[in-house]
Amino acid sequence: MLQPDRTLLNDEQWQAIEPLIPANKTSPGRKPIGGNRLFLEAMLYLIRTSLPWRDLPRHFGNWNSIYKRYARWAEKGVWMTVFAVLTEGNLDLSEASLDSTSVRAHQHAAGARKAEGDQAIGRSRGGPTTKIHAVAEGVGRLVHFLLTGGNVNDCTQGPELLETVPAKNVLGDKAYDTNEIIAIVERNGGNAVIPSKSNRRVIRTLDTERYKNRNRGAAGPAAPHRRGPQHPF
Repeated sequence: MLQPDRTLLNDEQWQAIEPLIPANKTSPGRKPIGGNRLFLEAMLYLIRTSLPWRDLPRHFGNWNSIYKRYARWAEKGVWMTVFAVLTEGNLDLSEASLDSTSVRAHQHAAGARKAEGDQAIGRSRGGPTTKIHAVAEGVGRLVHFLLTGGNVNDCTQGPELLETVPAKNVLGDKAYDTNEIIAIVERNGGNAVIPSKSNRRVIRTLDTERYKNRNRGAAGPAAPHRRGPQHPF
C-alpha cells in the first residue's frame, strides 16, 4: 500500500475535491479498481515523478484502467472544474504573465482520424510540435492554458487567455503587443506591461521594473512540460 508519508492529499483537501468528481461506480459483478482518492494520488504521483503510465506502482491499480479514467474525466471537463473551484479566490492577480512554450511531438503523433478532433499538432522549423499557451498569476501559478499547433502565433491566443483574468498588471513580451490584447487588458481594469512593437505609431510607456517580473510568472507555464504538470494543491 501507499505509505502515508508519501501521499499528497490531506483530509481537508480531499473533502474539498470529493464533491467535484464523479462517484466511483463499477459495473455489476466487478470489484472496484480503487477509490477516487487513490486514483487522485496516482495522478499526483505521476505529476511528481513524470513516470510513464506503464511504470505506475502496482498498489495504485492497473495502469491502463487509471489512464482510461483520467482520459474520461478530461473529456468530461472534470479536471477543469476541479482546477477552477480550487483556485477561485486564491490567486494573486496583482500581476499575470503571458507566455508559451513549444513541445516536440513524436514523428508518428500526427495522423489521428478527424473524428478525434483537433490534435494541436503543427509544423514549425523544429518539425511537428505542440505549443502550450498559458497565463500565470503573480507567484507563477497557472491560471489558464490553451494547446495549439506549434506554428500558431502567440498573440492569437492572448485574447482568450485574458478574457476572464482581471489582473491589475499583465506582463508579456512584444509578441503580445496587439490592439485587441491591449484593449482586453484595459477593459478588465488592468495595465498592459508589454513592450511596444517598433512599428507602432505611438510607443506606450513601459514599466521596466515591473516587466522584470515577467520571467518569474512565465516560468509557470513551461514548467509542466519539463517536470510534469503542476497541481494546485
